[in-house]
Amino acid sequence: MPSYFDNPKSKLDLFRQQVYIIIYGVNTPAGKAFDVGLLIAILLSVFTIMAETIEGIDLYYHSELIILEWIFTIIFSLEYALRIFVSKKPLKYIFSFYGIIDLLSIMPMFLSLFIKGSHILSSLRILRLLRLFRVFRLMEFMQESSKLKVALMASRAKIFVFLYTVLIIAILIGTLMYYIEGPANGFTSIPKSVFYTIVTLTTVGYGDMVPATALGQFLSMVLMVTGYGIIAVPTGIVGVEIAKEVGKSLNEQQRKEKDSNTLNGTVCAHCNVEGHRNDAEYCYHCGHQLNI
Repeated sequence: MPSYFDNPKSKLDLFRQQVYIIIYGVNTPAGKAFDVGLLIAILLSVFTIMAETIEGIDLYYHSELIILEWIFTIIFSLEYALRIFVSKKPLKYIFSFYGIIDLLSIMPMFLSLFIKGSHILSSLRILRLLRLFRVFRLMEFMQESSKLKVALMASRAKIFVFLYTVLIIAILIGTLMYYIEGPANGFTSIPKSVFYTIVTLTTVGYGDMVPATALGQFLSMVLMVTGYGIIAVPTGIVGVEIAKEVGKSLNEQQRKEKDSNTLNGTVCAHCNVEGHRNDAEYCYHCGHQLNI
């Protein structure tokens, strides 16, 4: 535990220490029970919000679902207040990533008192399940996610140039489609034609706009084929950067293994320093000859 809880001076400090152990003590039985219970409550609250959007369920259980949502909101509000109460630096928690997520998870229900329907945004509390990594000690997954983040940051310039180029192509071809098809075939404006171009490039194909002329159909065919290549480009860009990060990690691991293999447990009789290379004849610390 942090030093500011090592020597509680009052009953209030003792209470804060006990609450801190429960909320943040991942290695304690009480802490594990609290975290698991919290994760279950988050899941149940999200399922409650989802159930309310189902017309058949909401028709018969609307009042019960609203009561459940308020119960979960009160529980999360108390937990949020306790986290602030036991924190040495409350503002640091409030403006931290998890602190902002915790606040956003309880705000929609209170906003629903003034803005109708805003309580549906309470489903944002599903983000609180990110604590799953801390609870079950899945930090290696967090390390892998950091590699992905580095790869995305390294490729952001290339991706920006790629998207900028795609946008220019979409506007140009959208303009051509408007000129070729015209309002008579549903292409009533250049923005709508650009929308059709992007939908076709991404191989979504809503079908709300269909070219009728032979030239328009040919241009659409070119867009469809091009779309597969466009989808693959950003994947390749990010994939290369991820491969670089993995290569760096492997090289670092191999270097550490090589360093550990080149060292032995020989102790210098003069200065008692150990960790010399296998081929060393003299101590790297004092220069005294080693007795190998």
